[in-house]
Amino acid sequence: MEKETNSFQFVEKPAVEEVSCDILILGGGMSGAGAAFEAVRWANPKNLKVVLVDKAAVERSGAVAQGLSAINTYIGDNDPMDYVRMVRSDLMGITREDLTWDLARVVDDSVDLFEEWGLPIWKKDAEGHSMDGIAARNAGMGSLKDGAMPVRSGKWQIMINGESYKAIVGEVAKKALELNKAATGMAENLYERVFCTRLLMDSNEPNRVAGAIGFSTRENKVYVFKANTVLNGSGGAVNVFRPRSVGEGMGRAWFPVWNSGSGYAMGIQAGAELTLMENRFVPMRFKDGYGPVGAWFLFFKAQATNALGEDYCVKHADIIHEQFAPYDNPMGTNLRNHAAMIEMKAGNGPIMMHTDKAMAKLAETMDEKALKHLEAEAWEDFLDMTIAQAGLWAANDVEPDKVPSELMPSEPYLLGSHAGCAGFWVSGPGDIPGAPEEWSWGYNRMSTVNGLFMSGDVVGASGHKFSSGSHAEGRIAGKMMVSWCLDHEGYTPAVKESVDDLVAEMYAPLELYAKYNSYTTAPKNIDVNPNYISPRMLQFRLMKIMDEYVGGCSTWYTTSGTLLAEGLRKLDILKEDAARLAASDLHELLRCWENYHRIWAAEAHARHINFREETRYPGYYYRGDFPVVDDENWKCFTNSKYNLESNTWEHKKVPYVELVAAPTPA
Repeated sequence: MEKETNSFQFVEKPAVEEVSCDILILGGGMSGAGAAFEAVRWANPKNLKVVLVDKAAVERSGAVAQGLSAINTYIGDNDPMDYVRMVRSDLMGITREDLTWDLARVVDDSVDLFEEWGLPIWKKDAEGHSMDGIAARNAGMGSLKDGAMPVRSGKWQIMINGESYKAIVGEVAKKALELNKAATGMAENLYERVFCTRLLMDSNEPNRVAGAIGFSTRENKVYVFKANTVLNGSGGAVNVFRPRSVGEGMGRAWFPVWNSGSGYAMGIQAGAELTLMENRFVPMRFKDGYGPVGAWFLFFKAQATNALGEDYCVKHADIIHEQFAPYDNPMGTNLRNHAAMIEMKAGNGPIMMHTDKAMAKLAETMDEKALKHLEAEAWEDFLDMTIAQAGLWAANDVEPDKVPSELMPSEPYLLGSHAGCAGFWVSGPGDIPGAPEEWSWGYNRMSTVNGLFMSGDVVGASGHKFSSGSHAEGRIAGKMMVSWCLDHEGYTPAVKESVDDLVAEMYAPLELYAKYNSYTTAPKNIDVNPNYISPRMLQFRLMKIMDEYVGGCSTWYTTSGTLLAEGLRKLDILKEDAARLAASDLHELLRCWENYHRIWAAEAHARHINFREETRYPGYYYRGDFPVVDDENWKCFTNSKYNLESNTWEHKKVPYVELVAAPTPA
């Protein structure tokens, strides 16, 4: 079938609006909100224009949109160096310690701001009893900044009343943008419901970003954003692999389904260097509902066992030590997954979390009122973040305070801010002792593309940032973007690409659908048409390829060089077929581009696993042909770069450097 070009014969050509600014922020999640807040602080005195673009609405966009019951990165009285050691240990010995160190020294400032902006944070009273955030506030307890003690659910986590966490942070970002709009006289600087498809490159300066292009999901309009500097603050990637919940459960996932890997795709096509894209995150969660388990493990001290009641981590500690030492002390997230999978493969499943015993144990030391309050908080843990879990329990007559609940490792996700580290290679701060000079090129968090900064999920080799760390990283990038603008005051963006061509490419799925939908008797209800592919069907193909060839659930996360070669061949065909994606409306056009971006993120992931010939992350993925951790050859960063003009990938090893010495915390 011949490739078709869009000449707008069947759909109306959209209006094109050009927006010029100094600082362009893509993504309104935690890192984008942090970048907007910090950039405006420094930009307003210099009359620099700040614009934020979000495909959703800032108050409820990003992974934190659903609410959280804890902030997972707060240093407090802990040693920041222990934080670096923890991140290194959980990521199997390889992390950019300059980035992690840098984050550890500033992240608490963001948490202090959250509290100042109205986020209720749990506190310890004078007797050491826990008070939820509202009760602590009503009791007149001070703030963390004033020395009040938070309630920790783990060494690095503090409890919050967080249903409106993102709304609070988002509102402040929007107010900052309002201040910038007033200071600079811009007519508008917040563009919500606008989805960016590509970064724009400069025609005069090689390897220099000049802006981005996107379309409105509400009206027939395309925006061309031109800027001195751009922040890529998009989220990670979900629904790249076939999920465990299919059919009626499709749409349930641990990671929010709107994370489509767009940040990865746009950065790859711009030529930014990637690092550790072979990394993935496979969270162990309550089966089918994907309910969070962290608070149950850390705060309620619930135990997980096999069906025989055995602690599988203790049972397999010796063999895991034999195979994966020194990364088993402490046993990281992926190795705990590995231990559970040994049991499930041996037929000793299901894995159960004993929520019932945890509550019974708490009842031994708490009065009825306090226990009831804690129960309410336990339920709120799900109602805040994963209401589907509460619904699933109710539908199956499960009362978690009376019976245990089943756990299951999920499908893989690609991300760089939770317990994963897939993303781009960025400049470090440059002042961390021992960091190689080549790890810093002047602008903290800038990618290898001039003027293109990264934050949050798309920054590689520095996981465990979570919500507060992503906000802090956005603030670091936002401030540095102002420095970039001041150092490049005379710059005028000159877009390399033809805007007309990009608009035609962007709207091609609408044209294809309008041209060919009459070939199907019921185009709104039937996905199959010989002339085009719907975004839903393309996503099914992508998930099937990744699941069967790149180590998804159906193969117990195992792949190999031969499987990856076949998977990459099929991804090539899928990418070619994506040129025939069709959309009946703007909502489906969004889905087309999201899934196209997912293919790029998936390809980078597969190529990196293929390049790293070892099993660096057992429990997340296994190379059947290289089943061990091979420190001698692979204790290094794996970096890659895509060349759009030649359509080729380059891979290389970058030496790992340890900056924070042992001891690793117990």
